[in-house]
Amino acid sequence: MDVLGPGDCPTPSGGTAVTIGAYDGVHLGHRHLLSLLRDRAAARGLRSAVVTFDRHPATVVRPESAPPLLTDLDQKLELLADCGIDLTLVVPFDRDRADETAEDFVGDVLVRDLAARLVVVGQDFNFGHGRKGNVALLAELGSIGGFDVEGVSLADAGGAAVSSTRIRQLVAAGDVAAAAALLGRPHQVRGPVAHGDGRGGPELGFPTANVDVPAEMALPALGIYAGWYRRPDGTVHPTAISVGHRPTFYDRAPGPLVEAHLLDFDGDLYGEPAQVSFVRRLRDEHRFERVDDLVEQMHRDVADARHVLGQSPLTC
Repeated sequence: MDVLGPGDCPTPSGGTAVTIGAYDGVHLGHRHLLSLLRDRAAARGLRSAVVTFDRHPATVVRPESAPPLLTDLDQKLELLADCGIDLTLVVPFDRDRADETAEDFVGDVLVRDLAARLVVVGQDFNFGHGRKGNVALLAELGSIGGFDVEGVSLADAGGAAVSSTRIRQLVAAGDVAAAAALLGRPHQVRGPVAHGDGRGGPELGFPTANVDVPAEMALPALGIYAGWYRRPDGTVHPTAISVGHRPTFYDRAPGPLVEAHLLDFDGDLYGEPAQVSFVRRLRDEHRFERVDDLVEQMHRDVADARHVLGQSPLTC
């Protein structure tokens, strides 16, 4: 898949079939639309293209209520490539872009940059300043700009709407299994492995990788999870994951902190980029009166994680 910015290349010869959106999560609803896009593009001899943004538009338009992200830009681009898209145009989203009219966006991005011949979007799609652009306006502009418009429903096989908002709610509630069913894969967070307080291995017998997840990413509810840890070399390890404030040791710890204990692993992870995927929530976070009680519970957590992951397909 080619990844481009506005003005990075000549207008694609032969034209494109395009979809537009934040595509946060690249969930099953998105994948349904992308599959339609590929089919329509192939039928008309066009390249399939996605227009997305370098950040979620809400971080500029309404930063006080911007949603946590299900995917960072790198992961989103990887997922779009996995969907077989030919071209992704990443548009920088700033205040000027937020103030741009729907008509200017269509003229600059769809007509000039991509030579769009077909635009496929969700039925509730909105764009442009004040979100005044919609499917009807797209169709009107398409009659002038030379492209057709198709509005589709982002729905799963059972007919229930799949949305990034719903998935965020499930992640925030700790129901990562239900979130995975809508994403088509486990929810994942990424970040470098940072130095912690050094307590996990020497004191507790469970060394952990402290993953420094960017603040804008969606974290599951506080608790203990079974999941997978992917290293830069591509190896994937079964993992027991803590998302929490370490209440046994701190009254007011910063965080929440993502700590990953890789099962049956002995090695140095400091500084490497980590990918942590959440498969199932095991329990709430608790404060223990004695460290020995915490250690006993951690043994049970590891056994539970091993059981869950032994029955779970390795998809992360």
